[in-house]
Amino acid sequence: MRWVLRYSGIIALVLAIFALEAMARDLDQDEALKLREEGVIMPLDQLLRSALGLYPGARLLEAELEEEDDVYIYEVELVTADGTVRELELDARDGRILKDEEDD
Repeated sequence: MRWVLRYSGIIALVLAIFALEAMARDLDQDEALKLREEGVIMPLDQLLRSALGLYPGARLLEAELEEEDDVYIYEVELVTADGTVRELELDARDGRILKDEEDD
């Protein structure tokens, strides 16, 4: 028990460092443009058409490109025709929907 108390601060610090490394990194517009020109990711407007097609009458609220564990993800928020806000995550390479849920 003493060992746990003595080293709990160090253990917490190590866990915090691992958690920070697993977080997503937002990409700026220059990085996004370069990736698109290199063919690494698809254009956002192309992916948005399919995402908006899931919710006829929906409007785009926000879109961000993130890198998480070497995977590029578009995080998109939509407001549906009935006023529900949806959060979608799309694989920026192929447009697959990775997450689609109602936003709180």
